[in-house]
Amino acid sequence: MTTPTRRGSILSSLDDATRRLVRLAAIIACGDELRVRAALVEAVDGVSGSWIEELILQSYLFCGFPRSLNAMREWRRLTGQHELPPIEEQDQDEWRRRGEATCARVYGQMYDRLRVNIRALHPELDDWMIVEGYGKVLSRPALDLPRRELCIVAACAASAQARQLHSHLHGAINVGAAPEVVTEAIDSLAGLVSDHDLTSAQLLWRRVQNQLSSP
Repeated sequence: MTTPTRRGSILSSLDDATRRLVRLAAIIACGDELRVRAALVEAVDGVSGSWIEELILQSYLFCGFPRSLNAMREWRRLTGQHELPPIEEQDQDEWRRRGEATCARVYGQMYDRLRVNIRALHPELDDWMIVEGYGKVLSRPALDLPRRELCIVAACAASAQARQLHSHLHGAINVGAAPEVVTEAIDSLAGLVSDHDLTSAQLLWRRVQNQLSSP
């Protein structure tokens, strides 16, 4: 099925650089170090180094520190230098403000419910999600939010995290990725993730498309 492209889509087509970045996100999430190394070698020819570095930095949120550290180690072996200078430190209140704004963009009308649900799990998780996740990491300017969300979709699909995948499929649309771009991004994972996980992600995306098409 197809879902009409929403007006105001920021990312209306999946260019080759973004496709490579999305595939790299999946490999960081599920591949061993040799696969990550090969994927970085492939991606560096055609993908902005700053995009790759931002992807690796944000991967700790969705893949854990071990995978993010291993990916960054391979990236340093390949490039030997930092692509970006460290961002000037902000105070906690500023990171929280940015985090709340970014999270609200991703979750849209579900934002308030998300905050209630996460606080019910544990107040510290809610604070870390906003300040650390959406404030310090996902609000960084070197990679735009639609591409960040597509990479999160790829990481969640590759690691079979259906709940988070469902949220970030909506999130990708909310921040300006056209539905057909989300479809192409998921389909681009063929051969990288198991057939079972790919089919599960495609089926979940169809459910989300049905929700988006409902009046």
